Amino acid sequence: MKNLILATAALLAGVVSAQDATADATADAAAKKLKYDFIVVGGGTAGIAVAARLSQNLPKSTVLIIEAGSDQRNNADINIPGHKGVLGSVYDWLIPTTPQPNANNRVITMNRGKVLGGSSALNLQSYDRATVADYNAWEELGSPGWNWANMHPAMEKQETFQRTSVNGSAEITGVGETGPINVLLNRFTVDQQEAFFPTMQNLGLSQTFEFLDGDLLGWMRHTSNINNNNYTRSYSPRFLNGAGSNLSLMVNTTVVKVNLNNKSTSATGVTLSDGTVITAKKEVILSAGSIQSPQLLELSGIGNASILNAAGIKQLVNLPTVGENLQDHTRVTVSYRLRPNYTSPDLLRFNATFAAAEMQKYTQNISSFYDQTSTGYTYMTWLQAFGQSGQDNFTALGKKAASATNIIDQKKLEYLTTASKRVPELEILFNDGYLGIKGYPTASSPLYGQQFMTFIASIQHPFSRGSTHINTTSPLGKPVFNPNYLSSDYDVQAIAQGAKYMRKLAQTPPMSYAWIDEYEPGLDVVKTDADWTNYAKNNVLTIWHPLGTCALLPKASGGVVDPNLLVYGLTNLRVVDASIIPLNPSGHIQTAVYGIAERAAEIITAQWD
Repeated sequence: MKNLILATAALLAGVVSAQDATADATADAAAKKLKYDFIVVGGGTAGIAVAARLSQNLPKSTVLIIEAGSDQRNNADINIPGHKGVLGSVYDWLIPTTPQPNANNRVITMNRGKVLGGSSALNLQSYDRATVADYNAWEELGSPGWNWANMHPAMEKQETFQRTSVNGSAEITGVGETGPINVLLNRFTVDQQEAFFPTMQNLGLSQTFEFLDGDLLGWMRHTSNINNNNYTRSYSPRFLNGAGSNLSLMVNTTVVKVNLNNKSTSATGVTLSDGTVITAKKEVILSAGSIQSPQLLELSGIGNASILNAAGIKQLVNLPTVGENLQDHTRVTVSYRLRPNYTSPDLLRFNATFAAAEMQKYTQNISSFYDQTSTGYTYMTWLQAFGQSGQDNFTALGKKAASATNIIDQKKLEYLTTASKRVPELEILFNDGYLGIKGYPTASSPLYGQQFMTFIASIQHPFSRGSTHINTTSPLGKPVFNPNYLSSDYDVQAIAQGAKYMRKLAQTPPMSYAWIDEYEPGLDVVKTDADWTNYAKNNVLTIWHPLGTCALLPKASGGVVDPNLLVYGLTNLRVVDASIIPLNPSGHIQTAVYGIAERAAEIITAQWD
């Protein structure tokens, strides 16, 4: 394993640094061997993890990962936390939604990783877990074995929590100590972020150290997936360091369908975009994510007959729920102009001297703005956020939104009405610097050169459900992705009231001491509840957690995979990624996706060992 070498001149120019990685088989070498025991489609968060574990657990079996993107393990924009990943770049699938009628007909981009590591190379390194109740719900909805008791050790298995002397790190509970993904409390902080914590305390919230141990309620100094030795991103390609020589990797390679046998009961392999057929002697595992895994199933003839027929694809397996049940966490932002004595990463935008000095510190492994990730988070119930009247209002809205015949809706309603489950409904997080729809002030603006802070509100269990399906006129192109944002009044009011709460937070000491003016939406722009509702519709965005499109549910309840993650009707085709998550969990889903991969590896190993 090579040591990471930080080349100062290269980093200052924003180009590629050297990498900490093992040598992998080239695509040409892999292509010469057209038969593997296991083919994993998608080298993302789950795909690399499950493939690496299978190579370790089944050393006599051959495993192939096929990734459509390139290998960018030495890309500084990915590795340096303060660069905020490569959202919107060539390493991003950039999936557009259909026009969203309840969000003022806007088209909203869904960012997904088109690179080795998938979205774990793009994410903002938010690292927490859902609650005990969120994971137990999977089993309660009809999937035995999928519960907190099994998922928690699977999530711990993939991580090494690096305890440091920073900000109460030693008190955080429920963490792993031996996995490939390194996690820590960020050493970098600024005054405006430090104001977030006592402000939340003044708003009635208490600190929690159990946000990786099944209880999210309260405020926290949040963890990030960062390597402590050099402050670089720790993400799924690190699993490759422990993989065996029986693992092969093909990058820049696109799978266009899964091949089935004559009876359409099992997968025989995959076909690549150039027509190459690769045989799977044991299994094909789809880990292409919540948008492309259902797309691949439909391209393979697995799905709804009407959609497949319209695309000229023969239906081989009747499974009409493929691509349905799409759910996502939504978010909205409010931003503030900082007082002159505060510094944010916005200064990196326009002050080259400051940026160079901060990068110099970073290359010397001295704490700087290039370390920075968001670490101020709070999770709360509606009761905690708005009191009893607010709780009653959202409960009433939830009852109107929930379908009496949909088990997922009923589970979300149960969360709303059962306080003992301790399931949060609203997430508020602090983001240093400007983040929003309005945009940073242009060079011609009198506000250019100002610095900002942003608050983000995310709704944890929205009732909106949508779908993603192949484009029938261009099946190999980007799918028709319709999350149906804000399709219930519950969701509209949740986003609107979440935004309104953030203004309350900003106006509460000591946070109120940090800013001069509200930049977005503006104190004179939004004044009434009707204004907040309009702001919500104009500004709602994704927080990048699409899921549910190959749901882990009984087939009669709309499921696509069974408790062994096998696609219904097929004996050796599995889905292992966020698409199997049946309903929105609380919090961010990175650890859940790793946990799904670890659980899948255990299940597959037990069958083939």
